[in-house]
Amino acid sequence: MSILEETRALAESGPVCDACLGRAFADRSFGLTNAERGQSLRIAAALDDDEPYEAVETETCWVCEGMCAEFDDWAERCAEAIEDVEVDTYQVGTRAPPLVEENEILLREGAGLPDDAGELFKSEFNREVGKRVGRLTGTEVDFTRPDVQFLLDLEADTVETQINSAFVYGRYRKLERDIPQTEWPCRECDGSGYQGKEPCDYCGGSGYLYEHSVEGFVAPVAMDVMDGVDAKFHGAGREDVDALMLGTGRPFVVEIMEPRRRNIDVERLEGDVNAMADGEIEVEGLRLATYDMVERVKKLDASKEYRAAVEFDDDVTAEDLQAALEELTGATIEQYTPHRVDHRRASLTRTRQVYDATGELEDARHATVEIHGEGGLYIKELVSGDEGRTNPSLAGILDTDAVVTALDVIAVEGEDEPFEDDEFFKN
Repeated sequence: MSILEETRALAESGPVCDACLGRAFADRSFGLTNAERGQSLRIAAALDDDEPYEAVETETCWVCEGMCAEFDDWAERCAEAIEDVEVDTYQVGTRAPPLVEENEILLREGAGLPDDAGELFKSEFNREVGKRVGRLTGTEVDFTRPDVQFLLDLEADTVETQINSAFVYGRYRKLERDIPQTEWPCRECDGSGYQGKEPCDYCGGSGYLYEHSVEGFVAPVAMDVMDGVDAKFHGAGREDVDALMLGTGRPFVVEIMEPRRRNIDVERLEGDVNAMADGEIEVEGLRLATYDMVERVKKLDASKEYRAAVEFDDDVTAEDLQAALEELTGATIEQYTPHRVDHRRASLTRTRQVYDATGELEDARHATVEIHGEGGLYIKELVSGDEGRTNPSLAGILDTDAVVTALDVIAVEGEDEPFEDDEFFKN
């Protein structure tokens, strides 16, 4: 059967609009909309026929029930749904009525065409409404991670709008001790601030074990500036609560859920965060990032450099300290889950590398040591031995108890840091 014979068979099944007619042949020609293709085929069939052939249908199409004439209306509804929202990219999806999908099958069967001939109704709807949305809003289609996604439910006559998260990358320095990276809900009241009807004695009714956190300084400000509904903090690892984070800082991404603003002044945001933190933390290098940056930051294979103040139970000589640090340099350390984290870490033995270890005695019982180690190396336990759970350790080599009295992270260094690659940032 020729394509003109197939066209006649489709058209004779009942009133069929140009879009539904052309959609059945979408895989046979390119460069036309389905409506243009259908109109061309209808005219060609009429000219090729011995009898006059009606070139313009006037009745409602039995296949799409007239929905292919509503592309403009649906696009306008999408545009109205985001008229107060800043977006640069979009995607349109369609939930087609089951009856229309069944009609498509019947149309093709009646003309002897395969069920999968041409294009699906919902695919055309996505494309045609999508093109109009782009023109109305000045945005571009993105099939991977758009700023906004529309779901057109044709049967329910609704437009569901999903505003996807925005992301801000940066580095933070923690300049005061006893500040966790993320908010730390009180374990006694589960963050409610109450035990029964009374304020929680453990947290003083705040719901948190610590008054401030890096997340608490950064996320609310970013959420307010971007007019989001919530925010989540993602760090490239984390330091101990009582440790400072110095040097160039630790990479992080703050995720803003359902932001109404995206094109923000990140330098101003940086200034606002630092003003609120008032010297307790500092952020720098803030940039608008993509969704992929979250995974890259969380999976960063970073080594760390630490500076630790150490106190010994017995007198230690400078020679013995240097010999012990030389023994640790290049050593592979076996660490069974430390006592202090065994309530939140799986019980297992981890092996980590010490790349370099140096230090100086201040007096016979006190020293400052600097350790450059593989990510995940527990420095406090490397010094103390953690009752034999870490081996070798500084305490074990010196044969005296040792404890870290102050710890600073002075560098976080990734071997393949992606943070200067424009692929992961918004321009």
